[in-house]
Amino acid sequence: MTGVRHPHPAHGSGWHVLTGGPSSGKTTTVNLLHARGYATTMEHARHYIDLQRISGRSIRQIRDRQAQFQRAVVAMQIQQERDLDPAQTVFLDRALPDSLAYYRFLGIDPDPALRDAVTQARYATVFLLDLLPLAPDYARTEDAAAQQRLHELIGQVYRELPFPVVTVPALPPDVRVELILERASADRPAERGVS
Repeated sequence: MTGVRHPHPAHGSGWHVLTGGPSSGKTTTVNLLHARGYATTMEHARHYIDLQRISGRSIRQIRDRQAQFQRAVVAMQIQQERDLDPAQTVFLDRALPDSLAYYRFLGIDPDPALRDAVTQARYATVFLLDLLPLAPDYARTEDAAAQQRLHELIGQVYRELPFPVVTVPALPPDVRVELILERASADRPAERGVS
């Protein structure tokens, strides 16, 4: 269990989360939605890594401090979700509950700020993208076993919360986008916005 009580109804925003384990096509899908004119967000773990690399830290140095890394990502995510307009349709590249899954994977106890933020979270739909073949890069260091375990934990965490979860199969990127837009518009008329 997430250990998070969620006293409020799940709906109440136009936010749709795109999530899944590493190499599930989240960022590709978010980028395609952005190219079609929809408001989107960035993945904060990769952004944090990029900022740390600019300041001279290596990936190993960043990853060796997992608790610090995870807390920094959570702080960025909390701020981003506070700044979003709940009335606007936005497609998020991961969201706060993803951090609960990563904390669980790493054996880190979630801090109160994360737990509190998750209780306030409102997502219209969570799109859980099925895994694609693992494509390691400078920021993605997981192996296939970690990829699979993270994917399972992410799905488990979201299903423990009161958000509708829609599984998106491994399909060509444009087909995935169409499926997501069809479901998002069924939940609430999608409005194009600028991010």
